[in-house]
Amino acid sequence: MKYFVKFFVITFFLFTSTNANAEQKIVVLDLKYVLNNSKAGKGAQDFLKEKFKNNSKKFSDTEKKLKKEESDLLSKKNVLSKEEYKEKTNKLRKQVVEYQNNRRKSIDKISKQRKESRETLIKKLEPILDSYINENGISLVMDKKSMIGGSTKFDITNIIVEKLNKDFPSLKIE
Repeated sequence: MKYFVKFFVITFFLFTSTNANAEQKIVVLDLKYVLNNSKAGKGAQDFLKEKFKNNSKKFSDTEKKLKKEESDLLSKKNVLSKEEYKEKTNKLRKQVVEYQNNRRKSIDKISKQRKESRETLIKKLEPILDSYINENGISLVMDKKSMIGGSTKFDITNIIVEKLNKDFPSLKIE
């Protein structure tokens, strides 16, 4: 992160020192806000949150069921023969391993979908941002998280969100 900030500071000074006579137009964009508050970004987030919530409920129910089976098995330990107890214990262990694998796969799938939807949204954002830069003669666009201070009149975040909402209203996630 330090190198990223240093890169922008050096780039900024390089631009200002080499083109002292040319007018520089530097604007700020809050990329996190754009990704989280555009229609497509918000829709994708809501979909993924709902999917995570449903999966969590399903896995919570499965976990309760497995714990109940375990407690039932422990209560019958003295009644069952050693072989039968061992067989049921092994069966329960396999179910627990399967549960853990399914849960991990589910979480990984949601993480992958989140990453892919973010990348898709950024790809759709790039041409919108490029056309805005060319139309308005902008020299440099900085991410707001890299900026230390400045005037809010150079913030183009809301303009870009409006353009993104118009050009790309939704994001399909499977």
